[in-house]
Amino acid sequence: MTDNTTAKAYGEGWQDVVDRLVSEKIASRIAAKDAKVWGPEAESEASIRLSWVDLYDSSRPLLAEIEALQADLRAEGLDRIVLAGMGGSSLAPEVITRTAGVELVVLDSTNPSVIARALAGDLQRTVLVVSSKSGGTVETDSQRRAFVKAFTDAGIDAASRIVVVTDPGSPFEKLAADEGYRKTFLADPHVGGRYSALTAFGLVPSALAGADVAELLDQAAEVAPALQADSPDNPALVLAAVLAGSPGRDKAIIAAGGSSIVGFPDWAEQLIAESTGKNGTGVLPVAVQSLKAPELHSGAGDLVHTLLAADASSASVASGTPTVVTTGSLGAQMLLWETATAAAGYLLGINPFDQPDVESAKQAARGLLDAQPEPEAAAFTDGAVEVRGTDGLLDGVDSVKGAVDALLGQLADDGYLAVMAYLDSERDESLVAIRPALAERTGRPVTFGWGPRFLHSTGQYHKGGHPQGVFLQITTSESTDVEIPDRPFSFGTLISAQAAGDAGVLAERGRPVLRLHLTDPQAGVQQLISLLDAHDKSEASGDDR
Repeated sequence: MTDNTTAKAYGEGWQDVVDRLVSEKIASRIAAKDAKVWGPEAESEASIRLSWVDLYDSSRPLLAEIEALQADLRAEGLDRIVLAGMGGSSLAPEVITRTAGVELVVLDSTNPSVIARALAGDLQRTVLVVSSKSGGTVETDSQRRAFVKAFTDAGIDAASRIVVVTDPGSPFEKLAADEGYRKTFLADPHVGGRYSALTAFGLVPSALAGADVAELLDQAAEVAPALQADSPDNPALVLAAVLAGSPGRDKAIIAAGGSSIVGFPDWAEQLIAESTGKNGTGVLPVAVQSLKAPELHSGAGDLVHTLLAADASSASVASGTPTVVTTGSLGAQMLLWETATAAAGYLLGINPFDQPDVESAKQAARGLLDAQPEPEAAAFTDGAVEVRGTDGLLDGVDSVKGAVDALLGQLADDGYLAVMAYLDSERDESLVAIRPALAERTGRPVTFGWGPRFLHSTGQYHKGGHPQGVFLQITTSESTDVEIPDRPFSFGTLISAQAAGDAGVLAERGRPVLRLHLTDPQAGVQQLISLLDAHDKSEASGDDR
């Protein structure tokens, strides 16, 4: 098999940037794990974050272990794999299994409705994979506790049904040993979460679900020499140059057209946002649902287009906007975009391996969980929606329509709108239709993230990147809550604290935030869809999410 991975760029300005990357030997230095590439301030962090460059070799010893476990599980009739993971720990397995056409239940939410649905599945066939570098991630720890209780209540030995993926020497490794969990896989500790697709974090749940992860490593290995070459034909350098080498163009629209890879824009979005959105700079990735997305046709001067296609020559390219079209298999694409993102960090003058602003929302949520204050009073209620907003945003406003108008009135010519939906992504999937409607209405890029999952990806950019965003947060109260064993808070309390904490941090940093709380999720979603005139459902039904 030959992997013809390419990155073909259109427009002007990118070739000079590629030439600079070639002359400075950035590709070969990254391949050699040269921690000095990103400057002295980043050197310490980079020195322990570069093992992703050759995972196609170093991860191979895992394959036999995973295959043996999968065979044992199948022999016991255990074929329903549930993954508790956040950020890169869930998004990589999601795109791997969706592309492979195998079933994996991805649990990356704290919404009680989502948790209850996962717990209601056939526990007699279920294995829970818990992925966490430390074990201290509140979402995954809470999900693990809920499943331990559910297994036990069903008369099942919980320890025999839990598989752990973590870093060596972590508190989670010790807990897994103390509890006697079925199997613990240790990932490479010198790889950050968003670069971990080809580590145990990506491979274990995907393989247990039935994906051919050996092929994934083969695909990455085949393209590696091209990505490591100091050559103007290196597709990673071309992609990096388009992403981060055009002054004033700091927003990348990511779309898939005709590719057999399913869900790739969401994975690339978290990789780019968390890697580059810091120190008041970065590239804002905007994952869109199809080639009909308004952003791909707006001609806005601060955008670049990145398209994933089956064939670069058949891709539709908008004139006047720097565009790169990448092709190739999933394993190759993952290594390509990781390498390009690291090179983009070099061009931006930032450390692509830290995430200094992710922790702020976590700390705010923890403070609210500890204090458990009374909810902030709504400014007003309109139908099934309670409305709240940052200081001054709702002055003279008494309707949801007026509140949305007020928020969009804060959107600058170079700004973007972030929709942050702390809802049930399966039940409330129709809400995604508001994304293209708002982009069409404003002429500006619109991101859409399900909370709290986006806190581990675009949440970094929202707080640390260019201060250009306005934020629409959508929350709800579920009719049935789910308790978290041995914790003084429930999943309903947790997701409320996460939403309120995130909104509070954004407000502290001067970002306009409109908070719409749905007193009835079904009625509230329909009210918002009707209000925002989400008529272009064709874009929301695209095949890349």
